[in-house]
Amino acid sequence: MDSDGSAIAQGKRTQPLRRDAARNRERILAAACTVFAREGLSASMASVAREAGVGIATLFRRFPALGDLVDAVFAERMNAYSQLVEQALADPDPWRGFTGYVESVCAMQAADRGFADVLTMTFPRAKGVEHARINAYRGFLKLTQRAKATGRLRPDFAHQDLVILLTANAGVIAATHETAPDTWRRLVAYMLQAFENHGSEHRGRLPKPPSAKALDQAMYRNAPASAADSR
Repeated sequence: MDSDGSAIAQGKRTQPLRRDAARNRERILAAACTVFAREGLSASMASVAREAGVGIATLFRRFPALGDLVDAVFAERMNAYSQLVEQALADPDPWRGFTGYVESVCAMQAADRGFADVLTMTFPRAKGVEHARINAYRGFLKLTQRAKATGRLRPDFAHQDLVILLTANAGVIAATHETAPDTWRRLVAYMLQAFENHGSEHRGRLPKPPSAKALDQAMYRNAPASAADSR
């Protein structure tokens, strides 16, 4: 009787704590969405904790490293990003599918500075984010092959060029979002015209693209030190 009563009493004490933990987690995620969208992933974990109204220790109990928080905040958006390439592949016009995909991804970057950063960094701890990134990459390779087969995409386009564009776009967004928020559109329009195959008679040869491994290393190193991720 006493032991049962103790168990019941203990259950009554611990259940509100579980509810508090769930509320704190939701507050942290909402705060992270706000802070990352406003400041990008360079924002400190302390800034997220302040926005959420919780102590930094509470935040680190829920999300020990930035990669864990990135995974929770952006996994759903990365899934949407991955689905974009499937929609592009379903377009009967491969060139329209290609350009529409590039424009849509860059627009997603412009809508959220944090997401703009996510697409130019890697977080080994963020398994959901990285899984979606791999799926999107595989789809993009197919999209590129289809667009080249039509003759509309220049034959020397490399898949690394998308990473270069997204990195440049993230920089433009960070520099102009407060005063000229549509500047990214001009950059993307320029690049899509550069990607189109207009014949080679007036084109110079492009420098060799960076290797996929080198870009992957750059994306890893671009992540804030607070990511505390290791390979």
